[in-house]
Formats: sequence, C-alpha cells, structure tokens
Amino acid sequence: MKGPRKSIFAQKRSKVIGVSLATGFHLLLAVLFFNTGFKVIYPPPAELGIEIQLEPEPQKPVQVRSGHEPRVEQPNPMEEVRLVQRSESAITGTSENKGEESTMGEQGDVEQFEAPRKTEIDKRALFPSASNADSTSPQKATNQSEDLRAGHSQGNTQTGSKEGEPQARLAGRSVMGSLPEPEYTVNKSGKVIVKISVDQYGKVVNATPGATGTTVQDRTLWEAAKKAALKAKFNLSSSAPPVQEGTITYVFRLK
Repeated sequence: MKGPRKSIFAQKRSKVIGVSLATGFHLLLAVLFFNTGFKVIYPPPAELGIEIQLEPEPQKPVQVRSGHEPRVEQPNPMEEVRLVQRSESAITGTSENKGEESTMGEQGDVEQFEAPRKTEIDKRALFPSASNADSTSPQKATNQSEDLRAGHSQGNTQTGSKEGEPQARLAGRSVMGSLPEPEYTVNKSGKVIVKISVDQYGKVVNATPGATGTTVQDRTLWEAAKKAALKAKFNLSSSAPPVQEGTITYVFRLK
C-alpha cells in the first residue's frame, strides 16, 4: 500500500509547487509593472512651446515679359518707328502680287448674299459619238426607257420586296433559288409570319407560324405556311451560328 500513497502524495506536492510558482510569477509582474515609471499624472501639465512670429516679407510687383523686347540704342521719339527685324518668308517671290485687294465694299463689313454660280461642264470629260464625230457635246438618250420611268408598275428591278410573294429575313443569309409557295384551298386572305431556325448548312430545322405581325388566325393557313417554310433553303455559311433565327412572311389571297 505504500506505492499508491506515495504517488498520491507526489501529485499533491507537484500541484502545490505549480500553484506557488504561478502566484509568485504574477506577483513579480505586478511589482515590476508599478515600479518601472508607469504613472498617471492628473491633472496633466500645461503644454510647453516657443511662440514664433514671422514677419511678412514686402511684396514686389510681378513683372511679366514675353519674348525679347525690341530696343534701339538711342531712342528718338521724333523719328518714325522702324521695325527692329524685318519680316521674312520661307518662299522667295519672283513677281509682284497681282491679286485683287480685299475691301469691305460700299456696304461695309457685312455678309453679302452671293448668287449660285453656273456649273461649267469640263470639256475634257466629253467624247465624240458616231453621230457627231467632230463635236464633243454632252450625250443624252433620244427616248426615255419605260423601265426607268418614275411610277412604273413593275419598277426597274427584278429584286426587292414584291407584293404578294413570300419574303425571308435572315441576317447575312440569302435564299437558294426561290421560296416554296404554300398550298391551300381555304378561301381566306391575310398574312402569316413564320419564325424559322436555320442551321449552318442552310436547312430550316424548325418553323413556328403565328409570329408578331400575323393578321390571319386560320389553322389551315398556318399549317400550309409551316410546311412551305420547312422546304426553304438558304446559302451555306460557316461563320453563321449553329442555329440562326429569322422569319418568312407569306401573303394569302382570296381565290
């Protein structure tokens, strides 16, 4: 039984020694803290300093100069003023200036209206023709073409917007051939706009009729427009997105 009692006694002894050392260490810190000059002075002493009064320096007038002032050795106010250095030009003239003098005129310095001048034809741009080989007069057509006449029923071009024909809108792409016409037997009129999705190979992969701008709500015309749009072909484009969206407009008329 001596072994266990001895171990218990040693544990108690070590605890007492540890507590004693910790207490002594903290007491030592407290003594050093209060005896190393740390003191609170209240009220605080008045601030000490040296008052310095600076006298302002007398201000001198600022003199501004630009460049070199022309001077003469012996100035005489009775003589005519002469330039110290004569004006020079980078180009030496060979003859006198024959230009007209610029004056204000009788009306004074007021902006005056100038009538438009007649445009003269440059004779160097004229050329002789078979009918007038010896002269160089301006050329013009004898008769006006009906195709170019203003207000012509069919215009002067075969491309562009044509009334009644389907029109495709696909940025940067063009229709290969012509757009397929829808097949329908319904005796109704109106416009159906089909929203299409086209791949890079120009094939219409999806068609949805009834987009914004559609004026007819007949289901049969919608299906006819969808079938026609799916048959449309566009040009091949490697720079186009994988699926590009556009529209095809079909105009239905009464039969």
